[in-house]
Amino acid sequence: MPRLRLFRLPNNLRRRVRRNRMTTLFTLLALVLLLASPFYVIYKPPALLLRYFQWKWPDVLWQVDTTRKVVALTIDDAPSRHTAEIVQLLREHDARATFFVIGSQVPGREDVLGEVVRDGNELGNHAMRDAPSRSLADAELEHEIRAVRNVIRRVYAAEDLPMPPNYFRPGSGFFSDRMRVLVDKLGYRLVLGSIYPHDPQISWWRVNANHILSMLRPGAIIICHDRRSWTIPMLRSVLPEIKRQGYDIVTVTELVREGES
Repeated sequence: MPRLRLFRLPNNLRRRVRRNRMTTLFTLLALVLLLASPFYVIYKPPALLLRYFQWKWPDVLWQVDTTRKVVALTIDDAPSRHTAEIVQLLREHDARATFFVIGSQVPGREDVLGEVVRDGNELGNHAMRDAPSRSLADAELEHEIRAVRNVIRRVYAAEDLPMPPNYFRPGSGFFSDRMRVLVDKLGYRLVLGSIYPHDPQISWWRVNANHILSMLRPGAIIICHDRRSWTIPMLRSVLPEIKRQGYDIVTVTELVREGES
Protein backbone atom coordinates (compact mmCIF):
# COMPACT_ATOMS: atom_id res chain seq x y z
CA MET A 1 0.00 0.00 0.00
CA PRO A 2 2.74 2.57 0.73
CA ARG A 3 4.03 2.04 -2.79
CA LEU A 4 0.61 3.02 -4.27
CA ARG A 5 0.85 6.43 -2.66
CA LEU A 6 3.89 7.11 -4.81
CA PHE A 7 1.59 7.23 -7.89
CA ARG A 8 -1.04 9.54 -6.39
CA LEU A 9 -1.00 13.21 -7.33
CA PRO A 10 -0.65 15.75 -4.54
CA ASN A 11 -3.94 17.12 -3.22
CA ASN A 12 -3.46 20.60 -4.63
CA LEU A 13 -2.61 19.21 -8.07
CA ARG A 14 -5.66 16.92 -8.02
CA ARG A 15 -7.87 19.91 -7.19
CA ARG A 16 -6.36 21.87 -10.07
CA VAL A 17 -7.01 19.00 -12.48
CA ARG A 18 -10.66 18.81 -11.34
CA ARG A 19 -11.07 22.58 -11.77
CA ASN A 20 -9.58 22.44 -15.25
CA ARG A 21 -11.87 19.54 -16.16
CA MET A 22 -14.97 21.43 -14.96
CA THR A 23 -13.85 24.57 -16.80
CA THR A 24 -13.45 22.55 -20.01
CA LEU A 25 -16.90 20.97 -19.60
CA PHE A 26 -18.57 24.33 -18.97
CA THR A 27 -16.76 25.83 -21.97
CA LEU A 28 -17.94 22.99 -24.21
CA LEU A 29 -21.49 23.34 -22.91
CA ALA A 30 -21.46 27.09 -23.57
CA LEU A 31 -20.13 26.48 -27.08
CA VAL A 32 -22.88 23.93 -27.80
CA LEU A 33 -25.55 26.36 -26.54
CA LEU A 34 -24.06 29.16 -28.61
CA LEU A 35 -24.09 27.04 -31.76
CA ALA A 36 -27.59 25.68 -31.09
CA SER A 37 -29.26 28.99 -30.20
CA PRO A 38 -29.74 30.22 -33.82
CA PHE A 39 -31.46 26.94 -34.71
CA TYR A 40 -33.70 27.22 -31.64
CA VAL A 41 -34.64 30.80 -32.54
CA ILE A 42 -35.59 29.61 -36.04
CA TYR A 43 -37.58 26.70 -34.62
CA LYS A 44 -39.29 28.74 -31.90
CA PRO A 45 -38.98 32.45 -32.70
CA PRO A 46 -39.52 34.60 -29.59
CA ALA A 47 -42.35 37.12 -29.52
CA LEU A 48 -39.87 40.03 -29.61
CA LEU A 49 -38.35 38.75 -32.86
CA LEU A 50 -41.79 38.44 -34.45
CA ARG A 51 -42.55 42.01 -33.36
CA TYR A 52 -39.38 43.12 -35.11
CA PHE A 53 -40.42 41.30 -38.28
CA GLN A 54 -43.81 43.04 -38.15
CA TRP A 55 -42.07 46.41 -37.81
CA LYS A 56 -39.50 45.79 -40.55
CA TRP A 57 -41.91 44.23 -43.09
CA PRO A 58 -45.38 45.60 -42.25
CA ASP A 59 -46.76 44.47 -45.62
CA VAL A 60 -46.02 40.83 -44.72
CA LEU A 61 -48.56 39.11 -42.47
CA TRP A 62 -46.88 37.28 -39.58
CA GLN A 63 -49.58 37.42 -36.90
CA VAL A 64 -52.41 39.72 -35.82
CA ASP A 65 -52.58 41.86 -32.70
CA THR A 66 -55.64 40.82 -30.72
CA THR A 67 -56.47 39.82 -27.19
CA ARG A 68 -59.25 37.47 -28.21
CA LYS A 69 -58.44 33.76 -28.31
CA VAL A 70 -58.41 33.26 -32.06
CA VAL A 71 -55.77 31.75 -34.36
CA ALA A 72 -55.56 31.22 -38.10
CA LEU A 73 -54.70 27.77 -39.42
CA THR A 74 -52.91 27.65 -42.78
CA ILE A 75 -52.16 24.49 -44.72
CA ASP A 76 -49.57 24.58 -47.50
CA ASP A 77 -49.09 22.29 -50.52
CA ALA A 78 -52.75 21.58 -51.23
CA PRO A 79 -54.44 19.68 -52.72
CA SER A 80 -53.34 16.09 -52.16
CA ARG A 81 -54.82 12.68 -51.39
CA HIS A 82 -54.98 13.81 -47.74
CA THR A 83 -56.94 17.03 -48.30
CA ALA A 84 -60.43 15.55 -48.04
CA GLU A 85 -59.60 13.98 -44.66
CA ILE A 86 -58.16 17.29 -43.42
CA VAL A 87 -61.40 19.03 -44.41
CA GLN A 88 -63.38 16.39 -42.53
CA LEU A 89 -61.28 16.94 -39.39
CA LEU A 90 -61.82 20.69 -39.60
CA ARG A 91 -65.56 20.13 -39.95
CA GLU A 92 -65.66 17.84 -36.92
CA HIS A 93 -63.95 20.45 -34.74
CA ASP A 94 -65.78 23.53 -36.04
CA ALA A 95 -62.53 24.89 -37.45
CA ARG A 96 -61.63 26.60 -40.72
CA ALA A 97 -58.33 27.04 -42.53
CA THR A 98 -56.63 28.75 -45.45
CA PHE A 99 -55.25 26.18 -47.91
CA PHE A 100 -52.34 27.44 -50.01
CA VAL A 101 -52.62 25.82 -53.42
CA ILE A 102 -49.80 24.47 -55.59
CA GLY A 103 -51.11 24.75 -59.14
CA SER A 104 -49.41 21.64 -60.54
CA GLN A 105 -51.20 19.47 -57.96
CA VAL A 106 -54.72 20.59 -58.89
CA PRO A 107 -55.52 18.61 -62.09
CA GLY A 108 -57.84 15.78 -61.11
CA ARG A 109 -58.50 17.26 -57.66
CA GLU A 110 -60.75 20.20 -58.54
CA ASP A 111 -63.66 18.56 -56.69
CA VAL A 112 -61.58 18.39 -53.51
CA LEU A 113 -60.90 22.12 -53.68
CA GLY A 114 -64.63 22.66 -54.19
CA GLU A 115 -65.24 20.78 -50.94
CA VAL A 116 -62.63 22.93 -49.22
CA VAL A 117 -64.38 26.21 -50.01
CA ARG A 118 -67.92 24.86 -49.52
CA ASP A 119 -67.00 24.16 -45.89
CA GLY A 120 -66.06 27.79 -45.25
CA ASN A 121 -62.34 27.38 -45.74
CA GLU A 122 -60.46 29.52 -48.25
CA LEU A 123 -57.76 29.15 -50.89
CA GLY A 124 -54.48 31.02 -51.12
CA ASN A 125 -51.76 31.06 -53.77
CA HIS A 126 -48.59 28.95 -53.37
CA ALA A 127 -47.30 29.21 -56.96
CA MET A 128 -47.22 26.39 -59.49
CA ARG A 129 -44.75 23.96 -57.96
CA ASP A 130 -43.08 23.09 -54.70
CA ALA A 131 -39.88 25.10 -55.18
CA PRO A 132 -38.30 28.19 -53.61
CA SER A 133 -40.20 31.14 -55.08
CA ARG A 134 -37.33 33.48 -54.29
CA SER A 135 -35.13 31.77 -56.87
CA LEU A 136 -37.56 32.49 -59.72
CA ALA A 137 -37.14 35.43 -62.08
CA ASP A 138 -39.84 38.08 -61.80
CA ALA A 139 -41.48 37.10 -65.10
CA GLU A 140 -41.62 33.43 -64.16
CA LEU A 141 -42.96 34.10 -60.66
CA GLU A 142 -45.60 36.45 -62.05
CA HIS A 143 -46.65 33.81 -64.57
CA GLU A 144 -47.01 31.19 -61.82
CA ILE A 145 -48.99 33.48 -59.51
CA ARG A 146 -51.37 34.42 -62.32
CA ALA A 147 -51.79 30.77 -63.35
CA VAL A 148 -52.71 29.69 -59.82
CA ARG A 149 -55.02 32.70 -59.46
CA ASN A 150 -56.94 31.46 -62.50
CA VAL A 151 -57.20 27.99 -60.96
CA ILE A 152 -58.57 29.43 -57.71
CA ARG A 153 -61.03 31.65 -59.59
CA ARG A 154 -62.43 28.63 -61.43
CA VAL A 155 -62.98 26.80 -58.14
CA TYR A 156 -64.91 29.69 -56.61
CA ALA A 157 -66.88 30.27 -59.81
CA ALA A 158 -67.87 26.60 -59.96
CA GLU A 159 -69.14 26.82 -56.36
CA ASP A 160 -70.79 30.20 -56.97
CA LEU A 161 -68.87 31.69 -54.03
CA PRO A 162 -67.12 35.08 -53.76
CA MET A 163 -63.35 35.15 -54.01
CA PRO A 164 -61.41 35.85 -50.81
CA PRO A 165 -58.63 38.46 -50.67
CA ASN A 166 -55.49 37.53 -52.58
CA TYR A 167 -52.91 35.85 -50.34
CA PHE A 168 -49.55 34.54 -51.51
CA ARG A 169 -47.19 32.35 -49.54
CA PRO A 170 -43.81 31.92 -51.24
CA GLY A 171 -42.44 28.43 -51.71
CA SER A 172 -39.96 27.58 -48.92
CA GLY A 173 -41.13 30.67 -47.00
CA PHE A 174 -38.34 33.01 -48.13
CA PHE A 175 -39.02 36.37 -49.74
CA SER A 176 -37.07 39.35 -51.01
CA ASP A 177 -37.76 43.05 -51.50
CA ARG A 178 -38.06 42.35 -55.23
CA MET A 179 -40.73 39.75 -54.54
CA ARG A 180 -42.61 42.08 -52.19
CA VAL A 181 -42.84 44.71 -54.95
CA LEU A 182 -44.07 42.16 -57.49
CA VAL A 183 -46.64 40.61 -55.15
CA ASP A 184 -48.00 44.04 -54.24
CA LYS A 185 -48.24 44.96 -57.93
CA LEU A 186 -50.34 41.84 -58.55
CA GLY A 187 -52.71 42.77 -55.72
CA TYR A 188 -51.56 40.11 -53.27
CA ARG A 189 -50.47 40.15 -49.66
CA LEU A 190 -47.56 38.01 -48.51
CA VAL A 191 -48.56 35.67 -45.68
CA LEU A 192 -46.04 33.87 -43.49
CA GLY A 193 -46.85 33.00 -39.88
CA SER A 194 -45.74 32.79 -36.26
CA ILE A 195 -46.09 29.07 -35.40
CA TYR A 196 -44.23 26.70 -37.69
CA PRO A 197 -43.32 23.17 -36.51
CA HIS A 198 -41.15 22.56 -39.61
CA ASP A 199 -43.36 19.59 -40.41
CA PRO A 200 -42.02 19.04 -43.95
CA GLN A 201 -38.72 18.02 -42.35
CA ILE A 202 -39.95 16.64 -39.00
CA SER A 203 -42.20 13.62 -39.48
CA TRP A 204 -42.95 12.93 -35.78
CA TRP A 205 -46.51 14.17 -35.36
CA ARG A 206 -46.31 14.29 -31.55
CA VAL A 207 -43.29 16.60 -31.73
CA ASN A 208 -45.12 18.86 -34.19
CA ALA A 209 -48.29 18.86 -32.08
CA ASN A 210 -46.35 19.79 -28.93
CA HIS A 211 -44.59 22.57 -30.83
CA ILE A 212 -47.85 24.15 -31.98
CA LEU A 213 -49.49 23.94 -28.56
CA SER A 214 -46.41 25.35 -26.81
CA MET A 215 -46.42 28.42 -29.09
CA LEU A 216 -50.16 29.06 -29.01
CA ARG A 217 -51.14 32.69 -28.44
CA PRO A 218 -54.01 34.99 -29.56
CA GLY A 219 -53.58 36.23 -33.13
CA ALA A 220 -51.08 33.55 -34.15
CA ILE A 221 -50.89 32.11 -37.66
CA ILE A 222 -50.13 28.38 -37.70
CA ILE A 223 -48.30 26.89 -40.69
CA CYS A 224 -48.61 23.19 -41.44
CA HIS A 225 -48.60 21.09 -44.58
CA ASP A 226 -50.86 18.95 -46.70
CA ARG A 227 -49.35 16.03 -48.64
CA ARG A 228 -47.74 14.48 -45.53
CA SER A 229 -49.25 11.42 -43.86
CA TRP A 230 -48.24 12.66 -40.37
CA THR A 231 -50.32 15.85 -40.69
CA ILE A 232 -53.57 13.96 -40.07
CA PRO A 233 -52.63 12.54 -36.63
CA MET A 234 -51.07 15.89 -35.70
CA LEU A 235 -54.33 17.71 -36.47
CA ARG A 236 -56.33 15.05 -34.62
CA SER A 237 -54.27 15.95 -31.56
CA VAL A 238 -54.05 19.74 -31.78
CA LEU A 239 -57.50 20.73 -33.04
CA PRO A 240 -59.48 19.51 -30.01
CA GLU A 241 -56.83 20.80 -27.60
CA ILE A 242 -56.82 24.26 -29.17
CA LYS A 243 -60.61 24.32 -28.91
CA ARG A 244 -60.46 23.04 -25.32
CA GLN A 245 -58.26 26.02 -24.45
CA GLY A 246 -61.02 28.33 -25.68
CA TYR A 247 -59.61 29.32 -29.08
CA ASP A 248 -61.47 29.78 -32.35
CA ILE A 249 -59.62 28.35 -35.38
CA VAL A 250 -60.28 30.49 -38.44
CA THR A 251 -59.07 31.48 -41.89
CA VAL A 252 -56.51 34.22 -42.56
CA THR A 253 -59.28 36.55 -43.74
CA GLU A 254 -61.24 36.05 -40.52
CA LEU A 255 -58.13 36.65 -38.41
CA VAL A 256 -57.30 39.85 -40.30
CA ARG A 257 -60.84 41.12 -39.74
CA GLU A 258 -60.48 40.33 -36.05
CA GLY A 259 -57.33 42.44 -35.89
CA GLU A 260 -58.97 45.31 -37.74
CA SER A 261 -61.93 45.31 -35.35
